[in-house]
Amino acid sequence: MKKCVVLYNNHSGKKNKYNYIESFKKILIDHNYDVELIESKYKAHIVDIVKELNDDIDLVISVGGDGTFNEAMRGNFQRKKRLVLAHIPMGTTNDVGKMFGYGKDPINNINSLMDGVVKKIDICTINNIPFIYVAGFGKFMNIPYETKRKSKKRFGYLAYVLNGVKSFFKFTNMYDITYEINGESYSGLYSFLVITNATRIAGVKIYDDIKLDDDRFEILFCNIKKRKDIIKSLIRLRKTDITHVPGFYFHKTNHLKIAVNKEKNLPWCLDGEKFDLDDNEIEIKIDSDTKIMLPKKNIDELFIKK
Repeated sequence: MKKCVVLYNNHSGKKNKYNYIESFKKILIDHNYDVELIESKYKAHIVDIVKELNDDIDLVISVGGDGTFNEAMRGNFQRKKRLVLAHIPMGTTNDVGKMFGYGKDPINNINSLMDGVVKKIDICTINNIPFIYVAGFGKFMNIPYETKRKSKKRFGYLAYVLNGVKSFFKFTNMYDITYEINGESYSGLYSFLVITNATRIAGVKIYDDIKLDDDRFEILFCNIKKRKDIIKSLIRLRKTDITHVPGFYFHKTNHLKIAVNKEKNLPWCLDGEKFDLDDNEIEIKIDSDTKIMLPKKNIDELFIKK
């Protein structure tokens, strides 16, 4: 019999995972898995759990928000032998889950996963620390981790929107950045940076054509500061791709070096969680040695290799 470990964060999103976990277990047993259920007890607990799992585990499923999946991936990267991961979205925005092809019904999602496939996937790392789909700093990037859990439980995605409105009216810091990409060096003042390997960020579809096995990730630098220019950019986004909006500088690569010239201990956002990166010399690259299991629904759109 195959072995599966289900790791769940009961604090993610609005719904109570206890309503589904036992149902998940029964479905997994029906698919010939010996199942162990483990609840996350504290921040980064799942990192510790995955790091210490036995090598004979066939599948590790994280249940929760994007940050829960991030913890599972970080733990996997700390192993000598990596395990096959999967994720059932139960958070507030579930950007990764929607990209993978999951819907809103958890039972349908676990059934779709059991009918899915295992694929190798590009995982971005920042100074060798993995993130699933998005990293960045600056304007608006603090919203995911500064939105209170109580508000997310009560209002769901609307809690992020309300916090975004507050952030819009706050002073916009400009960061003195030098970065090197594809053999070229750039310098300037930027209000935010977003590095991603996903179609969606904060519940909004950003890119149309993203591949998860093309050895590339997408980068956006923005130098927009004034509120009126932010509004103009948002209006333009309704008519064109974000890569064609003035004030945004788009790149696609597999290696990026960044020097933050003046700020120290700049707070980053990694998969919706706050991440304090002490080093102002930053390197982002790709690791292609991770396998995940996911539904078949969006496979043809997301992967080049069959």
